[in-house]
Amino acid sequence: MSVVEILMVVLLGLAAGFLSGMFGIGGGLVIVPLLIVFYNFEPKTAVGTSLFALLLPTGLLAVLEYYRRGEMRPLAGLFIAAGLFCGAYFGARITGAISVSTMKRSYGVFLIVVAIYFFWSSSPERNPMTARRPRASGDAPALDLSNGSPPSEAPAPPRG
Repeated sequence: MSVVEILMVVLLGLAAGFLSGMFGIGGGLVIVPLLIVFYNFEPKTAVGTSLFALLLPTGLLAVLEYYRRGEMRPLAGLFIAAGLFCGAYFGARITGAISVSTMKRSYGVFLIVVAIYFFWSSSPERNPMTARRPRASGDAPALDLSNGSPPSEAPAPPRG
């Protein structure tokens, strides 16, 4: 690689890291498209290169910052990581069996679905996940994955 190519790839990494730290995205939504468009990587090579870059502890500093602010649920993250571990393997297997054009189309559909979801859910009254509804007395509380136990009905009084 030339010095210019190295600087361009480092710039790509900085941009992806910045967006990852802000939005929790990086590989599929930032790195892969840019490798395809600006670096002329084949889609499968772009995915493989992105996964290689993400294999290193790229999110460590961002994770530490979110943890420091109390904006992270470690138990939920561990369960997601277990799913990612298995899902990434099967996704890579399937990718090896499909054509480049099918992969590009599939990826395009994925991006469109994500875009539609974010446009649609940006309004609180349209997003069922953020809409508040009163809980009936017989409803069980949701499982709080931050510590694995159901949330309490009311916060505990401060100890003094």
